[in-house]
Amino acid sequence: MRLDKYLKVSRLIKRRTVANEACDAGRVLLNDKPARASAAVKAGDIVEIQFGGKSVKVEVLDVKETVRKEEAESMFRYL
Repeated sequence: MRLDKYLKVSRLIKRRTVANEACDAGRVLLNDKPARASAAVKAGDIVEIQFGGKSVKVEVLDVKETVRKEEAESMFRYL
């Protein structure tokens, strides 16, 4: 699955366009490397998102095309 879509489906970022812009600005790291929005995400990957002064680091546990809001947090684990 594309990185920008994963960020939206997992609800780490609210909108796909915002996720796309964050990737283009270099604020999203995939396995400690700057990632493009089209980068493939799979279980076991480490995603780090920099929001202004703070950063969120998560491990991808599951990749699903669609997920309910209550189950979205089961797709990743905070590090």
